[in-house]
Amino acid sequence: MVQVAAALLFALAAGLGITVILVMLKSNETAILSALLGEGAFADDGAPQPGPATTIKLRPSPPRRHIARAIVARAQRSQPQLSRAA
Repeated sequence: MVQVAAALLFALAAGLGITVILVMLKSNETAILSALLGEGAFADDGAPQPGPATTIKLRPSPPRRHIARAIVARAQRSQPQLSRAA
C-alpha cells in the first residue's frame, strides 16, 4: 500500500516537472531555440554591444584632514573583583 502511494506521488511530481518545463518552453520559445541553435538568446539588434560604457564624471570631494586625536587614559581606581559581603 505504501509502495503504491509512493509510486503515485512520484508520478505526480514527474508530471508537475514536465508541465513546468513545457510552460517555460512556451513562454521563452524563441530565446531557448535560438540559444540551442548557437545564435544566442538575443537577436542581433537587441543584443548588448561591446565597448566602453558611458561614464559619469563625479564632483571631487574635498580632501580629508587627518586629525590626530589624543587618547586620554582615565585614571581608574582599582576595585576588588569580589564585593566585601561575599
